[in-house]
This record gives sequence, C-alpha cells and structure tokens, in this order.
Amino acid sequence: MKSKTYTPEFRAEAVKLVLAQGLTLEEAAQRLDIPKGTLGTWVNAAKRSNDTGAAPGSRSVAELEAEVARLRKELAVERMEKEVLKKATAYFARESLPGTRS
Repeated sequence: MKSKTYTPEFRAEAVKLVLAQGLTLEEAAQRLDIPKGTLGTWVNAAKRSNDTGAAPGSRSVAELEAEVARLRKELAVERMEKEVLKKATAYFARESLPGTRS
C-alpha cells in the first residue's frame, strides 16, 4: 500500500486539534480520516520542537524567507529614493547659488 503524504499546513492543523482543542488522538484521527499512529507521531514531534526552545508562535522557514525577500525589496526602494533625493538636493543647491542659473 502506498503511503499518503500530507501538507505541512494539514499536519499543523491536525496537531492543533489535539494540543489546542483538547481532542484525543482517536477523536482527531477519526475526524481527519488519518491513522492514529501518524497523528501521534506529529503530535510528539510538535511537543519535542516546543521543548527544544521553539516558541509556540514561531514562524516557519518559508515565512521567514518571504519576509526577508520583502524587506530586501523594500530596502532597495528606499536606497533608490535616497539617491534621487541626493541628486535633487544637489541640483537645487546649485540653482540657489548666485551666478549658476542658466
């Protein structure tokens, strides 16, 4: 029999049923139509990750990478705006000096 794969989001929601909502492994596994042993493995892994110092509200690697990409784009825009302001300041400073107008 071929083993079924589950998305990380599905796994997280299944673990929440047990840990946050207080369902038993049997109840949650039956509701989600997954093997009790599989769900038990996910719950144990989640408990171990929380014991090793991972905060309950910690973000996944994918979320952190997305934030880094967003911040890099934002920084690039800010740097470009800074360069434009420097050039505009130099232009208007030159225009305000006597004898520099065309």
